[in-house]
Amino acid sequence: MNVVLVVIGLVGLYLGGELLVRSASSLARALGISPMVIGLTVVAFGTSAPELAATLVAALRGAPELAVANVVGSNVANIGLILGLTALAYPLASNASFLRREVPWMLGATVLALPLLFDGRLGRLEGLLLWFALAVFLLAAFRSGGAPAVLVEDGVSGAAAERRPWRDVLGVAAGVAILAYGAHALVTGATALALIWGVPERVIGLTLVALGTSLPELASSLVAALRRETDIILGNVIGSNLFNLLLVLGTAAVVHPIEVPPVGLRLDLAIMLVFALAVPPLMLADGRLGRRRGALLLVAYVAYVVWLYL
Repeated sequence: MNVVLVVIGLVGLYLGGELLVRSASSLARALGISPMVIGLTVVAFGTSAPELAATLVAALRGAPELAVANVVGSNVANIGLILGLTALAYPLASNASFLRREVPWMLGATVLALPLLFDGRLGRLEGLLLWFALAVFLLAAFRSGGAPAVLVEDGVSGAAAERRPWRDVLGVAAGVAILAYGAHALVTGATALALIWGVPERVIGLTLVALGTSLPELASSLVAALRRETDIILGNVIGSNLFNLLLVLGTAAVVHPIEVPPVGLRLDLAIMLVFALAVPPLMLADGRLGRRRGALLLVAYVAYVVWLYL
């Protein structure tokens, strides 16, 4: 039954990712918002929903180590696994504004969360601080807006495109729902198998649960790579890391303060910071993340997972 759940989850992730990316791209064109902003906000929030659900459930059930490990592991997977795999599928080109504006937001959120988590406790005041930082980011993202998207494509007039935003919104919501169900099925099956094999809770959180809740980002990013939607991929990954740190951890701390042993957590936080700091130098050389650099990220992530299990 667990194997069946894993298969169902994979199918749901592909279908949901295809629907989400197609609807989000159309929504960006219809509203005249750049795909990067849509990726940073709408797509990133939708694909971070599984992390929010899993982290809240873990915190409320008295498994704080699993809750924090899910967020940390998801952020590492977003950069190492998702950026690595999508760059292998289709080299990711970025403009200067992305490296100057969006990437520093992710690094800033990471640096903000580190001292708050370093003592092993995340209280309600810290959670409110993370919420405030998220509100500032969202305001800045929508004020920047990016370049207006073209409303005429494939012979469809701008007026016709403007009449369809509600369809795109429904498509985004349906895509997120299918992704969430697929991720839930996959995490349930994979976690049950891991527990049968005797894998520790912290390792499950950093790998299986984190990977499972990051699968919506992976599925939507791979689909976006096939559709050559580079801005949505980069916005999705950077935005997801922001939402994980500011929204997911902030909400979990406000609902139920988190306390975890800081010894193992500090090393995981340092690894998360290293992966985040790796993004600018990998893309600054020529403004793109090619296949070789993508392979480097992927190898680093696989090595990290293997180290955890060994």
